[in-house]
Parts: sequence; C-alpha cells; structure tokens
Amino acid sequence: MPETAQKASSEDSGGGLDRVREELSNYVMAKSKKLVSSAGKKTGEFAKKAATGGDGGELAEPVGKMLQGESPAKAVGGQVAKTVKDKTVGKVQELFSGGGKAGEKKVTNIVEVLDVGLPLRRVYDHWTEFEEFSGFMKGVVEASRSDDDEAASDWTLKVGPSKRSWQATVLEQVPDERIVWETKGETKTHGAVSFHELAPSLTRVVVVIEYTPGGFLEKTGNVWRAQGRRLRLDLKHFQRYVTLGVQEVPEGWRGEIREGEVVRSHEDALKEDEDQDGGEEGEEEEEGEEGDEEEEDGGDDEDEEEDEDEDDER
Repeated sequence: MPETAQKASSEDSGGGLDRVREELSNYVMAKSKKLVSSAGKKTGEFAKKAATGGDGGELAEPVGKMLQGESPAKAVGGQVAKTVKDKTVGKVQELFSGGGKAGEKKVTNIVEVLDVGLPLRRVYDHWTEFEEFSGFMKGVVEASRSDDDEAASDWTLKVGPSKRSWQATVLEQVPDERIVWETKGETKTHGAVSFHELAPSLTRVVVVIEYTPGGFLEKTGNVWRAQGRRLRLDLKHFQRYVTLGVQEVPEGWRGEIREGEVVRSHEDALKEDEDQDGGEEGEEEEEGEEGDEEEEDGGDDEDEEEDEDEDDER
C-alpha cells in the first residue's frame, strides 16, 4: 500500500510540472507573436511616413516592402528608378523653363549697342519706318502700324524654326531721343531703344530688351541664347541697310507718345517743323536786309565827309 501511494504522488507531481511547462510555453509564444505584430505595424507606419514625405529617408519605403515579403531587387530597384526619373524630369523642366523652380519662366535680358555713320534724325526716321524691316531683317517676317491706333503695331517674327505674331504697344516715343514699348501674350517683350548723337554724322543706337520666351521651342532656344544672336544680326543688317542700301532721305514718323497715348500726331509735328524752318529763314532774310541798309547808310556818310573835305581845301 505505501508503494502504491508513493507512485500516485509521483505521477501527480510529474503531471503538474508538465502543465506548468505548457502554460509557460504558451505565454512565451503569445508574447513573441505580440512583439512581432507590434514591430510589423511600426515598420509599416515608418514606410508609409517616408513615402508621404516624412522622416525616414528614401530607403524606408523599400525596406518596409521587403519586411512585408517583397523581393529586395524589386523593392530597392523600383525606388531607385523612380528617384532617378523624378530628378531627370525636374532637371529638364528647369532647363527649358530658364532656371529656378520647375515651370517658372526666366526673363532674358538683351542689350546691344551699334554706331551708325549718319546724322541722328536720319537714323531715327529710318528706325520709325519699321514696315521696311522685313526687307532686310531675317528675323522680321511682317510688321505694320495699326490703322486704329498709331501707338500700336502688328508684328510677325521668326523665332528659331517657328513664327510668332503679337501686337506691340508704344508706351513712350520722343522724336530723336527714345522709344519704349511692350508686347502681351505668351511671348512677352518689354524694350527700349535710345538714340545719341556722338558727332554731326555719327549716331549711337542702344537697344535694351527683356524677353520672356513662350512655348517649348522658344524655351529651348532660350537655353542657347538664340534670341540675342538673332537680334544682334538684325541690328547689323539695319546698320548696313541705312548706311549703304538707302539713298533717299526717309520721312519717318515724327509723332510723340506719352503713357501709351499719342499727344502729337505725325502731321502736326511736320507742320511745326515747317513753321519753325520758315521762321528761321525769315529771320535770316531780315538780318540780311538790315545789313544791306547799314552798308548803304555807311556809304552816304562817307560821301558827305568827302564833300566836306573838298570844301575845306577850297
């Protein structure tokens, strides 16, 4: 009987130990699963935050995909390809938009100076006859003054392989001094040309233009400064044309514009010039007549003095 009781007690003790081991094993497994689940959740949040621009860097997203079972080559390779593509597209947009942020348009400043061996007024009058530009400038296809507004003009220019048409408005025009204009539309320009007398038969022309390219082709040309070279060549054609190619004196446009409004018409300016020239000629004639009268009076006095001398001798 004692042996039987001892055996039963031993079996009970062994069964309890097994039960404790089983519970402890279950507890450890549950804790392990909880830790793994928590780690996976935090990894997913980390990858999501990195993908939306948060902290974590560019590799957080592919690492998260790798932990979720995606192959390393696909996860990392896809992210690298996407990064390279974004940077390349951004660089191309920056170049074609002229610099700065992608999509912004950069203004190109063009400054040119040329000296023409002709009197100031003649050079100015040639410039105001811009309807003739298409005959000797390769960059000007057509130019004409508006019938409704003398301060406006219509232009068709050649920009690289393409053509652009727009209307220009003169903001200020003072004869023999300066012309300031602007254009509106996709292609914008704001410019000024001034005329300076260096000598009676030598005139300096200064052209300053702010050019905002529009369209893909113009932006591409802007990278290589094609517009500046075109303007420089056309100014040389102007210099050659007015110096060697034209014999007759141009009439020009002698009107005056202030703040985009014509304050003196071309006809009124010509009339004022004629009146002024007529007045100067009249003054010269009067001065000549007065000189003749003085000479005649002087001659009479001399004759009287000679007569008096003869009487004294007698």
